[in-house]
Amino acid sequence: MKENELPVQGTQHWVVQEGLRLFIWEKYQGSPQGKPVLVLAHGSATAGRESFDLKVPGHPGYSLMDFLAKQGFDVFAPDMRGFGSSTKPEGHVTTEQAAGDLSAVVDFICKLRGVAQVHLLAWSWGTQYSGQFVMAQPQKVKRYAAYAQMHAQSPDLLARRERLATFQRAPYIRISEPGWKLRFNSMTPEAVNDPVVMDAFAKAAALVETKSPTGPQVDLLTRQPLIDATKIVVPTMLIHGQYDDVADLPGLLPFFTALPNPDKQYTVVPEGGHMLHLQKGHARFQRAVADWFATP
Repeated sequence: MKENELPVQGTQHWVVQEGLRLFIWEKYQGSPQGKPVLVLAHGSATAGRESFDLKVPGHPGYSLMDFLAKQGFDVFAPDMRGFGSSTKPEGHVTTEQAAGDLSAVVDFICKLRGVAQVHLLAWSWGTQYSGQFVMAQPQKVKRYAAYAQMHAQSPDLLARRERLATFQRAPYIRISEPGWKLRFNSMTPEAVNDPVVMDAFAKAAALVETKSPTGPQVDLLTRQPLIDATKIVVPTMLIHGQYDDVADLPGLLPFFTALPNPDKQYTVVPEGGHMLHLQKGHARFQRAVADWFATP
């Protein structure tokens, strides 16, 4: 049987960072050996597996990890501290701590697979701690894609500011199952959302994220900018959905212009918002990401 006809395999790993256990979910088709390695960095609310490997009854195409594995990548989705299956420390989780966790994860993966570099795709708040990691250790990243990257004047961040005191007071909050569906809406038309997908995500998130860190929200609302485009020297793509409420052309074009590497790309994908990878435009998004990382 040809490798592209084999089922996608999943396996889990653990990394210890500063005394905390970090969970990593891996997927590949056939054998993981000899494949380009791709790391997916989650956002500020949900961890790696439920973000990027969501199982939707009757709709198998929504798992970004499965799609990328079938394109020949060895794909890893870690949970930063405070998220998913990783240790939930007391106190607020900071962007710098997440950047350190990502560094430990990348070092583990490079040793595991015998590679010197990884590809890196970051989503939402993930673009902030991943951006800090890329700034500090560009030699470890071959190609980078920042998906749904926010900026200080992002409409959704402006709306969140009224909740800043709550975020500062409590390092974790509980989000109800209906609450997980809110990120599908915002500026996104109802027509680009599938209720079945929304339900599957909400159930998965509520099951795994029994409490969600508020530290990322505090950082995003009080410490922008957290990254400097002039110090991100690797090939970089900015990509977001047409209706994203944190990523838009007016806010991100100056950042894109300042990226020093001439190998860069700005892509807007229609029929999706902040949850683009789980909305109507998800197939177009998957293809754009795979093509970017397949570039020699």
